[in-house]
Amino acid sequence: MNTVTVSRTVDASPETVRDAMRDIEPFVRSAGFDAVAVDGETVRVANDVDPASVELTLELVEDPDADLAYEQREGIFESMRTEYAVTSTADGSEVTAATTFALDVALVGDLLDATVIERQRRAELSAQFDWLEGRCESDGRGEGST
Repeated sequence: MNTVTVSRTVDASPETVRDAMRDIEPFVRSAGFDAVAVDGETVRVANDVDPASVELTLELVEDPDADLAYEQREGIFESMRTEYAVTSTADGSEVTAATTFALDVALVGDLLDATVIERQRRAELSAQFDWLEGRCESDGRGEGST
């Protein structure tokens, strides 16, 4: 199993950050996916990751230790799960995202390896945090907002 973990402090209350993350389609889209479709608890994403195209069907899952979690139901991974946790800090909220995955070698082969996936996922999670910062600020609900 491989894990990619990214954390960032956002200048907003934990509830403001959680509310933004619950807006699933724009939150997932902010990772830079080429296509995102949400149907209830099912999220479908597609992305070109040179030299391959990746399509995943994800399902939102309940997790008492996470503010948002989803698992792959169909796609290139043997298994894949992402969890987001928001905690209160003196500066607002710390958001931590962790993606744990195992590659299905039969499907991926020589096209993608764990290093490429880790680099791509780190960039996606960072882009989501950029979106959270902008969303919380533009909503006027950040800690520093008046």
